[in-house]
Amino acid sequence: MLAPLDLGDDPTVVELGAGTGRVTDALVARLGGRGRHVAVELNPELARRLAARHPGVTVVCADAGRLPGVLREHGIDRVDAVSSLLPWIAWHAPIADLAAAALTPTGTFTQVTLLPTTWMPPARRQEHAVRARFAEVSLSRPVWANLPPARVLVARRPRPGTT
Repeated sequence: MLAPLDLGDDPTVVELGAGTGRVTDALVARLGGRGRHVAVELNPELARRLAARHPGVTVVCADAGRLPGVLREHGIDRVDAVSSLLPWIAWHAPIADLAAAALTPTGTFTQVTLLPTTWMPPARRQEHAVRARFAEVSLSRPVWANLPPARVLVARRPRPGTT
């Protein structure tokens, strides 16, 4: 999920749906103290635990649909990467639009999708939304070690939108 991210010298990265922090742990290691890392988590207990474990990460207890406001509240105009573990239910908000609007022109959006459900209408709508907002979209090979198996949707070159 993090391999496609080009994290230069001083990147700003947003993580949506940080949950228990598995991706947060990997991002902290990959950033090595560089840049800025904002983790957005809806569950207050998970957000509290994550903030305690990673004091260098800005952990925000909020709905991912509030991304523009969260960024404004933290003085962030644009980000270099948005990494999302959000489930379909969280896509009540236009996540692809919000991610595209938050990214720099060279930014990258990654979204984990569960392989066994890719044929279902919510998964197809999710992928369609990403393809509509980004000029370059690819899918990783299946990650069989994940339970359930998953793949990563990688989107680059955000298109202008209305969000």
